[in-house]
Amino acid sequence: MVAKDSLVKGTIILTVAALVARALGVVQRVPLIVLLGDIGMASYGVAFNIYSMLLVVATAGIPSALSKMISERTELGLYAEAGRIYRAAIAFAVGAGVVMTIFLYVFAPYYANMTLNPQAALPIRTLAPALLLFPLIAIMRGYFQGRRMMMPNGLSQIVEQIFRVAASVLLAYLLLAHSLDWAVAGASFGGVVGSLAAAAVMIYYALRLRRNDRSEGLGGSEQAGAPRLETKTASIPLAFKTIYAQLFKLSIPIVIFSLTVTLVYTIDSSIVTLLLKDQIGEASAQEILGVLVGRAQSLAGIPIILAIALSQSVVPIISSAYSKKDMVQVGEQTGKVMQLSILSGLPMVLVICLAAGPLNGFIFGNLKHSAIVDTYAAPMIIVLTISSIFQIVMQTSGAVLMGMGKMRPLVLHVIAGIAIKLVASLALAPWLGIYGIIAATCLCFMAMTVLNLWVLRKEVSFLILGARRWLAVAVTTVLIVLIGIGLSSVVHAYIGPYSQPRLAPFIQAVILCAVTAGAYPVLLMLTKTVSVSDLHQMPRPIQRLVGRVAPKLMNRSSSKH
Repeated sequence: MVAKDSLVKGTIILTVAALVARALGVVQRVPLIVLLGDIGMASYGVAFNIYSMLLVVATAGIPSALSKMISERTELGLYAEAGRIYRAAIAFAVGAGVVMTIFLYVFAPYYANMTLNPQAALPIRTLAPALLLFPLIAIMRGYFQGRRMMMPNGLSQIVEQIFRVAASVLLAYLLLAHSLDWAVAGASFGGVVGSLAAAAVMIYYALRLRRNDRSEGLGGSEQAGAPRLETKTASIPLAFKTIYAQLFKLSIPIVIFSLTVTLVYTIDSSIVTLLLKDQIGEASAQEILGVLVGRAQSLAGIPIILAIALSQSVVPIISSAYSKKDMVQVGEQTGKVMQLSILSGLPMVLVICLAAGPLNGFIFGNLKHSAIVDTYAAPMIIVLTISSIFQIVMQTSGAVLMGMGKMRPLVLHVIAGIAIKLVASLALAPWLGIYGIIAATCLCFMAMTVLNLWVLRKEVSFLILGARRWLAVAVTTVLIVLIGIGLSSVVHAYIGPYSQPRLAPFIQAVILCAVTAGAYPVLLMLTKTVSVSDLHQMPRPIQRLVGRVAPKLMNRSSSKH
């Protein structure tokens, strides 16, 4: 029998996959910055962001809606109906892939010229063929997610990134001898190679699932991985027209919500040169754009990885409980997912902010000794990373609302957030420059977070930490910031420079990250932010790790259960 993954197990699988994928993505930026420079990275970032946005449009809504519909029907025993819904989604994916590929290829030069980055047209076009496969991949991921099978999704993400990173760096290196524009295009084409690898993984798991379903006597199907399962009661098969109506009703709001972060980043890559060129010159504005998309967005995206994994895992669970009107379960899962996302995302935000300078120097470097990089890189990383704590809460609270079917509020919150982003960017950029544009991003996510929690509180009762533990989190945060600031002064004063330019920032980053990351769980236990019950809800590997670090605490907690 095919095993289902629990919230915790599914979250761990997706989190590990996302961490590996994000790490590979950051690693990829290192040789690309060396090969392409920050100017070349500006073109690459413009291409990657517009591609990512259209990829969300093509893939995010239908898979999430599919996951919700599959989860609800399998919970009620309507397995054949779930299989038919999956086959309808596959047909849509094929059509969507063709349309989105043609659109991106034709639209590329117009968008590149509009953003004052005409050299981005070629890399955008080389990415276009990836959209042929990614809708299909996303549909298959949504089906597996609906059946609470996260391993295929996690493994396909890792394989996709491995092939994408390897192909991007290799092609950029080989084509750099031709021209910088072709090198950037080669780096972009890595996305197509990654899509082929991911598709191969998903097809393997789909065929394996079909064999498992047949071995259990559940029947075959027309599509790989879509079993023709028996229903509890005979029913007339759903017409594809009815399925699409349900899918689109669910998916359009999900697309809008899922598009938020990517759309905000795409807005930034579209307006930075336009808003800053009169202040600092077009060349400097493009270089700052390269720092933003190549360095700041890469590191600021790390803290929200767990939130994204939690969001993917919690939607079918919340949907299943809500469809049975089990509001107690909905409240418990809401509190758990919000607490996990905050407590796990906060230390990453603190570590990256406190070690921003050394991390930038070690990971990305500044081989051309650019004054723009020296002046802007670390502060931009810090400001953008601070906004990610609001992304975390926005993402998880939105996923709960999505699982409950509260789509209309989500759409309105996204519209409000994007409006705030645009207005604040136009108002703050002349005053604060690039920091005004990033501050507008933070305001956008703050507004959406407040609105999501306001609606959620009206729908279900849940508890996140509680007043005393919120105070303990605040104390922990302040102490870690003070420790980090003091330690940063010490390491900068006594470590480096060395003959190898990246050695000093490497040592500084290791010390700062190790001390601040290590202090976080210790302070959580000392301030009793993490309770005994929280420890027992953690995955067993984490329980064993905590048991080694604090055996008395774990022994005492075990004696109470």
